[in-house]
Amino acid sequence: MIGGTGTISSAITRQLVTSGHELWLINRGNRNGDIPQEVCLVKGDINDHTDEVIAKLGNETFDAVCEFIGFVPEQVARDIKIFSGRTKQYVFISSASAYNKPVRQYVITEGTTLANPHWEYSRNKIACEELLMKAYREYGFPVTIVRPSHTYCERGVPLSVHGLKGSWQVLKRMMEGKHVIVHGDGSSLWTLTWNEDFARGFIGLLGNPQAIGEAFQIMSDESLTWNQIYQTVADALGVPFKPYYVASEFLAAVAPAAYDFEGNLLGDKAATVVFDCSKLKRVVPGFCATTRFDQGVRYALAYLRNHPEAQIEDSEFDSWCDQVIETMEKTRKLF
Repeated sequence: MIGGTGTISSAITRQLVTSGHELWLINRGNRNGDIPQEVCLVKGDINDHTDEVIAKLGNETFDAVCEFIGFVPEQVARDIKIFSGRTKQYVFISSASAYNKPVRQYVITEGTTLANPHWEYSRNKIACEELLMKAYREYGFPVTIVRPSHTYCERGVPLSVHGLKGSWQVLKRMMEGKHVIVHGDGSSLWTLTWNEDFARGFIGLLGNPQAIGEAFQIMSDESLTWNQIYQTVADALGVPFKPYYVASEFLAAVAPAAYDFEGNLLGDKAATVVFDCSKLKRVVPGFCATTRFDQGVRYALAYLRNHPEAQIEDSEFDSWCDQVIETMEKTRKLF
């Protein structure tokens, strides 16, 4: 696994080790405390020190190579060069944000058109997919593409409008009785997936001959409106939910560029998404996401309460929220 300690990959790492698989991680080692001792750690940055990492791999071959930190075609081209002939399967983590939204049919399948004019991140993922499928078609490079949607873990609560330091400041606003900004009117549907559920579906694709040359989406069957998501978080905190609704287009126009709300909202979270995972369930019999969001959010809040270092405040985002709400209220009073 290239990565192995992120939101998605950490759960896969734990489950593979628990199941007795021999697992190697190519990882910079910034989260050594999250790496089980049974793992063979190849410490290094494959992006900046490629030759050094290749040397550490030696002549090893692998049943599967899983790329979790590939974001641009150049990284995928490097992997094809390194692992051609050295792995029986190459699994690329793409993104469900690559689907064209709003979709013409509200249920998204793996056959839904890939396009995202709002988000360069998604366009790069599409370009990576195209390069990998070209390699599969032309000389049988054994690729499997996986498209996660909004996957979360105990280290954070998934919300749609937050700053660069994560969602803690939104939770803090809730606990302080302040309004929180919700994009649109909060009625669009969204899908959130607990990482341990995702990991079971992912591992079911490893070594699976039906997965070669195919793309799969892995997520929960639970679809919630953003109002329900925020209400569930407020309920778990034991506080009232005080939404302040702002059009996604306005948020994208007035937010600092670093927030990238054009991509995150207009290119992704502002659109209703409902996913059909029947293809995955045919290939991985018995897969089912079993963690409801009201359960997962409580796991995450328990972790945050017990880990003060994860409670990262964001005064800049907090001030921006106040400014947006104040401006909207002044405008409202003009009419």
